[in-house]
Amino acid sequence: MSAGTLDPRGVRFTAALTSAILALGLVTASWRVLAAQTLLFALCAFIGMQLNPWGYVYRRAVQPRLDPVPAEEREDPAPVRFSQGVGFVFALVATVGYASGLTTLGLVANAFALVAALLNAVFGYCLGCQLYLVIRRVAPAGWSTSDTR
Repeated sequence: MSAGTLDPRGVRFTAALTSAILALGLVTASWRVLAAQTLLFALCAFIGMQLNPWGYVYRRAVQPRLDPVPAEEREDPAPVRFSQGVGFVFALVATVGYASGLTTLGLVANAFALVAALLNAVFGYCLGCQLYLVIRRVAPAGWSTSDTR
């Protein structure tokens, strides 16, 4: 098991629990539910994936019961962290929408986040990860807006 890489089954497990929270937020239109999810997205995106409580549950309760994932099937955490950042933006917009009375804005942002989480949980297709790869192709590592080349 490579340190610094992610078990894709853990990523999908986390996406499933995230989907449940986002679905609860959509049904209740509760800014508090979305604020909690926004905090989880922020922890993972800006501090580190190891702070994800659902990842902790997966590592302690589920992963020991499964066969190890071959090293070549493990995932780079960078695209997953980026996708958590994208989720953070949508959850933040939903939270602000619900809290400020702009319920339609909250519902739309919440629904987009839910669809993305469900795609990952059910099909293993991470929209944020795909966006990360597109951005990396367009703006390779080391590139910045201050480059004059």
